[in-house]
Amino acid sequence: MSLIVHHLNNSRSQRILWLLEEIGAPYEIKYYDRDPETNLAPPELLAVHPLGKSPVIEDDGRVITESGAIVEYLCERHGGGSLVPERGTDDHIRHLEWIHFAEGSAMTPILLRVYTARLGAAAAPLEARITQQLESHFAYMESRLRPSGHFVGDALSAADVMLSFPAEIAVMQGMAPRYPGLAGFVNMCHDRPAWRRAREKGGAYYGY
Repeated sequence: MSLIVHHLNNSRSQRILWLLEEIGAPYEIKYYDRDPETNLAPPELLAVHPLGKSPVIEDDGRVITESGAIVEYLCERHGGGSLVPERGTDDHIRHLEWIHFAEGSAMTPILLRVYTARLGAAAAPLEARITQQLESHFAYMESRLRPSGHFVGDALSAADVMLSFPAEIAVMQGMAPRYPGLAGFVNMCHDRPAWRRAREKGGAYYGY
């Protein structure tokens, strides 16, 4: 088996396992555990890539990082283009926007909240802005959900896989009553057999 996922517990690499289960591609998992005190990735990941982050995949000796790039690569190389709208269509443009939104715009306030949570009262000057940005991004996601419960088209796409993480964060932060669409989206993701298989293989995942 040539495809390896370097998987960190409680991390966004869980999405990569889910995607692989959806497209039915064979893969191997190499597991890494966060430091219980710092919650940081272990130094062993530095031997895989200089940034020491996850997800990272290896495919026939090629090392690939960045969740969005990994998702696009896997869909094209191992998924026969499945979960990706036809190129040149409006849906494909929306798909690209959401793929990058998930790790760009959406993750910035999420990570700021994670980091400032360790500062206690010292984070007070930033809290209002972080909260406003979180609410803004979650509200935007809520407003763009289609009646089908998906973000692009009416069936699961790779954009949905990427957006599952910020949607899960919204639910975990107690925002489900304000964003019922996102809560329903998360439930839909978790009900998929491929998500459940990935969860079983991936181990602990933020309480799910």
